[in-house]
Amino acid sequence: MPRRPVAVFALAPWAFADVFPPDLVTRLRRLVDIDPTTTFTSFDGPAAAAALAEADVLVTGWGCPRVDAGVLAAAPGLRAVVHAAGTVKSSVDPVVFERGVVVSSAAEANAVPVADYTMAMLVLGAKRAFGRARRYATAAEGAPRDWLPGDGTGLHDCAVGVVGASRIGRLVLRRLRAFDVEVLLHDPHVTRAEATRLGAEAVGMDDLCRRSDVVTVHAPALPETRHLLDGRRLDLLPEGALVINTARGSLIDTDALTRVCATGRISAILDVTEPEPLPAGHPLFALPNVLITPHLAGAQGRELRRIGEFAVAEVGRFVKGVPLVGRVAAERLPYIA
Repeated sequence: MPRRPVAVFALAPWAFADVFPPDLVTRLRRLVDIDPTTTFTSFDGPAAAAALAEADVLVTGWGCPRVDAGVLAAAPGLRAVVHAAGTVKSSVDPVVFERGVVVSSAAEANAVPVADYTMAMLVLGAKRAFGRARRYATAAEGAPRDWLPGDGTGLHDCAVGVVGASRIGRLVLRRLRAFDVEVLLHDPHVTRAEATRLGAEAVGMDDLCRRSDVVTVHAPALPETRHLLDGRRLDLLPEGALVINTARGSLIDTDALTRVCATGRISAILDVTEPEPLPAGHPLFALPNVLITPHLAGAQGRELRRIGEFAVAEVGRFVKGVPLVGRVAAERLPYIA
């Protein structure tokens, strides 16, 4: 009788509890031998060494130790890493791919709530809902009702600039089809024909800034994308423009954004910042035209189950010998978020 594959959990206890509720653990145990009472946050020590020696599959997630050459030496039979979280950029060393280990990520599942958050912010931000609500809450009795006028607000008939046709960027592009908006796309790896198929017009970054009422950022953090929205490009944005960043804080020059937002000429909604978190008392926190959320666009709470379901399904595909939906290609590792 063939040996059942052996899997090992390697993720933080809080992530395990939220991502893998009991019914998903039961489903996973039908596919592989796995101990749900043990999840490693370090591969040091005899218990981890014994588990790795038998492992065919590592089920990793937030808080997992890095899978590198040392782990591969301790896990000679390792054939797959199934990451029950987003990016594997910081958790999987390139040597893993060189060894022929298949790597999968649940980034596709994690992208859904980020795209949903982005769309919510697009609608509310275009209404200037947050600044108007703040004025409404703090207006003194008898003060001018300046929160009421909605001149120039609303997403209808806006030009929306999408920076990056990443996994999340493409979900946003798909959702934008339901709105009466002009969609611009900047991504140096996307042809004009492909942009058209995605429902967008391919444009250069400067042109996107000049023409967009709303700019939403979905590019990876790379040396060439650092401060992609710098002071010069922020100054190209039209009066009243809105910038949304759910990607990485390094894509926007924080000092330049602070300067431009302080004039009241543009607004910003930021789920990521540079640095992150911003220091207490940072001027962006006090600006009425800026909303900063604490990196919560990705899967949270009830949304985490979707990631566990994706990971369990990936293990099932691996056991059956069929292609993995979330397979990460080695050559794409430097370019993912």
